[in-house]
Amino acid sequence: MSVPPTSAPSPAAPAAEPVQRVMKVRRDYNAWVARETLEDYALRFTPRSFRRWSEMRVANTAFGAAAFLVLEAVGATLLVNYGFINTFWAIVAMSLIIFATGLPISVYAARHGVDMDLLTRGAGFGYIGSTITSLIYACFTFILFALEAAIMAYALELAFGLAPVWGYMVSALVVIPLVTHGITHISRLQTLSQPLWIVLLVLPYVFLLQQEPEALHGLFAYAGLDGQGGEFNMHLVGAAVTVGIALITQVGEQVDYLRFMPEQTRANRWRWWFAVLLGGPGWVLMGAVKMLGGALLAWLALSALVPAEKAVDPNQMYLIGFGYVFDDARVVLAVTAVFVVVSQLKINVTNAYAGSLAWSNFFARVTHSHPGRVVWMVFNTLIALMLMELDVFQALGQVLGLYSNVAVAWFAAVAADLVINKPLGWSPKGIEFKRAHLYDVNPVGVGAMLLASALSVAAFLGAFGPSVQPYATLISLGVAFAAAPLIAWATGGRYYLARADQAPAGGGLRRCVVCEREYESDDMAHCPAYQGQICSLCCALDARCHDLCKPQATLAAQWEGVARRWLPGVVQPWLHSGLGHFLALMSFIVPALALLLGLLYLHEAEALGRTHAELVPALQSSFIKAYALLLLVAGVAAWWLVLAHKSRKVAQEESNRQTHLLTREIDLHRRTDEQLQRARAQADQANRAKTRYITTISHEMRTPLNSILGYAQMLADDPAVPDNRRQALRVIRRSGEHLLSLIEGTLDIARIEGGKLKLESGALDFPQFVDDLVHMFELQARDKGLAFRYEQDGELPAAVRADEKRLRQILINIVGNAVKFTMRGEVVLRLRYAREMAVFEVRDSGPGIAAEDLARIFEPFARGVSGNAEASGTGLGLTIARMLTDLMGGEMQVDSTPGRGTTFRIRLFLPRVAEAPAARPRTMPRRVAAPPPVPVLVYPETAALHALDELIGLGYLRGILEKLDEIEAAQPACAEFVRRLRIQAREFQFDAMRSLVLAGHESRA
Repeated sequence: MSVPPTSAPSPAAPAAEPVQRVMKVRRDYNAWVARETLEDYALRFTPRSFRRWSEMRVANTAFGAAAFLVLEAVGATLLVNYGFINTFWAIVAMSLIIFATGLPISVYAARHGVDMDLLTRGAGFGYIGSTITSLIYACFTFILFALEAAIMAYALELAFGLAPVWGYMVSALVVIPLVTHGITHISRLQTLSQPLWIVLLVLPYVFLLQQEPEALHGLFAYAGLDGQGGEFNMHLVGAAVTVGIALITQVGEQVDYLRFMPEQTRANRWRWWFAVLLGGPGWVLMGAVKMLGGALLAWLALSALVPAEKAVDPNQMYLIGFGYVFDDARVVLAVTAVFVVVSQLKINVTNAYAGSLAWSNFFARVTHSHPGRVVWMVFNTLIALMLMELDVFQALGQVLGLYSNVAVAWFAAVAADLVINKPLGWSPKGIEFKRAHLYDVNPVGVGAMLLASALSVAAFLGAFGPSVQPYATLISLGVAFAAAPLIAWATGGRYYLARADQAPAGGGLRRCVVCEREYESDDMAHCPAYQGQICSLCCALDARCHDLCKPQATLAAQWEGVARRWLPGVVQPWLHSGLGHFLALMSFIVPALALLLGLLYLHEAEALGRTHAELVPALQSSFIKAYALLLLVAGVAAWWLVLAHKSRKVAQEESNRQTHLLTREIDLHRRTDEQLQRARAQADQANRAKTRYITTISHEMRTPLNSILGYAQMLADDPAVPDNRRQALRVIRRSGEHLLSLIEGTLDIARIEGGKLKLESGALDFPQFVDDLVHMFELQARDKGLAFRYEQDGELPAAVRADEKRLRQILINIVGNAVKFTMRGEVVLRLRYAREMAVFEVRDSGPGIAAEDLARIFEPFARGVSGNAEASGTGLGLTIARMLTDLMGGEMQVDSTPGRGTTFRIRLFLPRVAEAPAARPRTMPRRVAAPPPVPVLVYPETAALHALDELIGLGYLRGILEKLDEIEAAQPACAEFVRRLRIQAREFQFDAMRSLVLAGHESRA
């Protein structure tokens, strides 16, 4: 059993469970949405920076929509059905109503840079409430598109004999390329076509009135096809207004252009107002004249014995009209076709453009996606093309008559909010259109429109009797205009704004946190879900925030509030059950299907009744059966939607529970991470202490080790040493060099691990560097009886950026190991350079590395069991080479087959350098036998150790001076060189002795 709904939490109340966080994922719009020349700021505020056209250019673009020939068709239809006198007063009444409602709508749209949908949101309908009006608006655009394109197709049939099915297609598809770039191309089309259209429009009336001035007298006396409209009849006037007032929606199409009007300033004040009047409600003045002109041409057609169904066709009207201008029938036909095509293109680019905006607004709120205005423009055109195949032109009166009731209610509610509610303070100043600040449904506009529509449609269908039926649209106008202020007063205007604007004060551009684009401040709102400023389009399309910024203003929360207030407690639990959702959904589907099939039935019954009236009952039975079948299918689909919604809701609740658990787990992980960070800090501190210890002890070890190596070298070169002791000296020297390599390697590893080793990148003469390396190892390999080959793929750059010392260290370790551990065969060094990536490949024919050793070959002191036991090494070379490669951002790989050899591959990024480094003298290749790093004497900081090192150095220096004496005696040519060395050695000896004396004083102190 369902439980009663709970109240929506207030914004300040703590949530019962943690709010699911919304991760910031950058939204990338496709090219059709991102390019504003295509998108024309659909779904959003029109920024001031985009309103670059002059006032008259925008007004001319909007006024060009008045070219549509449906106006003449409406005037002719009214004349045939109601007579001239009633048609005249109906046109006057329609024009006054449209002008009065269109003026405030046009002014607000031009002043605030919003289209009809955005204006409706802020004028009493709310964010979701305006979705209904967007659908109404979209229906008007494709209905009018179909009517206009049908007229153009008939003109193509008259001029070229093109079949209507192809004429419909041409008339619809030719509009698409003209509308893709929005107002940019439309304004050019209207500007270029306006002079031709005005000339062709005025020309037939001028000639007609000159040649037949008495035609007006016959028009004024015309009483309609049935002869009942010869006198003023309020019922007939009301019926005529009901048919024609549907054109009030044309104001919305004007508004879609007026949003590009530049801002009003003191300098352009009069121009601005004139442009708004001309491009806004001013179209109805031209429309009234065109409707009267259509009535005149239709009367001439009827006088020429043209059938009534043909006389209301604008093509037939202007064929008769241009017949007064030209005598040649072919010229008349050509000029008529040109005029009709120009007129219909001027209006249908507007219909397609307005339809694309309306469908964009509708589907953006229903689906939370927006493929682009261009997509919906094509969609709107295809719907109109389908309607043309249904021959909707024949049902013009019925379609527009029913539609006008809802359209008038919509515009009357909007106008009432603008001219009554806002001045009285019941509605906020300005136009708020952003989802983040609006209630989903505002009862002011939605309630007024629904109430007025219900009463007017009921009156139109005869529910209140035939005496009230002609005044259906007036009922709609009056009820909506009165209900909107009353509801605003009753509710205190609290359903306009869901929350205050939290954006920082000031204008300028701001960056959206979602799409990361910059927009003007009017188009931005603060989003608590994303913790930043978000643009209106990203806000409208977001489906993850669940209206976190306004939980009390959602449609669900509002519905629950209404249910708690007005429904009995026993009924409320059923509202949240599956049956309640199913009945609510079917309450919309049943009347919607009835309306669609009813309109189709009326259209077919009217067409069939003219020739086969006896078949109408069978047609009615067929439609009833079709309705029952569709209702069954719709019921199944509705139940499936209810179950799917319930399943999604259960999944969402489970997701929220899992999110709560995950949040707790994340919190625990955060605490664990804090503990790990503290442990890591302690480990880093210990590692730094280890590095300092290794550095210090290596310095202390090198002091006696340098003396051992130095004296071992001196003794090895001393001829007085017996031969049987020289082997011992060689062992001492090799052991000392091994120990020195071990110290240096350990120190390098400690520096790298401690992050103290810094790369010193600079320009490197790459070819010479490689050449030196190759010559170095050629000599070493030749001494071992190995073949050494160097292979190069491609041309090397003259210079690259690299740390020469560390790059040399890596290659010497790898190539040196290959030479060291290879007993026979060859060592190959291959270099490939491409796209600033150098790949060094070292391949040998040595013993290889066992598979179990490959995993630990780069570990310190690790040596494979298959290695050469006689080869010396510390086991740190590969470790250091691997660490340096990683430090340089490279990659080292190894492949080995025991018994066949090993291949090392080193990939390093060595970018080219524009200017080669200064040339340096070529160094001669040296014989290298597993060279250890050059020892560097680093003195301890304590005075005693410093003195000890100096004392050892003095003895070593004396040996060097004795060697210099022997060289001078044996080589007289080197006397000058030896003399200089002796002077420098004496100076060094003096400094060393002085340090020793100072150390003695310090020790005694």
